[in-house]
This record gives sequence, structure tokens and C-alpha cells, in this order.
Amino acid sequence: MQVQSAEQLVTKKCLPCEGGVEAYSIDEARSQLERLAGWSLTHDGQRIRKDWTVKNFMAGMEFLNQVASLAEEDGHHPDIHLEGYRKVWIELWTHAIGGLSENDFILAAKIDQLPMGR
Repeated sequence: MQVQSAEQLVTKKCLPCEGGVEAYSIDEARSQLERLAGWSLTHDGQRIRKDWTVKNFMAGMEFLNQVASLAEEDGHHPDIHLEGYRKVWIELWTHAIGGLSENDFILAAKIDQLPMGR
């Protein structure tokens, strides 16, 4: 695993993963997260998560729709949540391997480029 800048990650496209790929270790994930502002490890290092507080319900829905379109385009689908009408959070992990892969960090970097992601 090579640690990459956010700028490097956004130039990549998520690759289909049906398993058979080694998940990032906690140390590898921590090293990569140093390059992505606001994302943290969860679930014993098997997922990454970022939280936002948005202006209102519709701002949250617009942001989540942008994330959904981006995720569909890359073929890598996060867990997306809107709670209490203003709390948005996203978790990324590669379901097929039960942990983190490069795809998760690629999508995180791309989400961060969205207007609400910053």
C-alpha cells in the first residue's frame, strides 16, 4: 500500500472488488487518513467515517444526492445517513473484503471535493 495525496486519489476510479484483495491494516489506513481531512477510523479499523452538520434538511438531501451520483459513477457505494434533519454522516468500507481498500479512500477524496464535502 502506497500512501497517496487527496489529489492523487481523485484522479483514480474505483475498481470492482469481489473479494480476494487484502484489506488495509489499521496502520496503513491511519497513514492514508492523514491525507484526508475529517475522516476517522471506525469499527475496529474496518471503516472510515466523516460527519457534517448541514444548514437544513434540503441541504443534507442535496449533498447526499451528489454523493449517491458520485458513488454510482465509481461503482463504490457508501453507507449514507441523515439524522435529526441536519446531521449527515457517511461510512465507507469495501463490503466484499470486510474492511478498507483503496476504493474507500478514492471515494472519500472525491466526496471531499463536493461543495458540502469541504
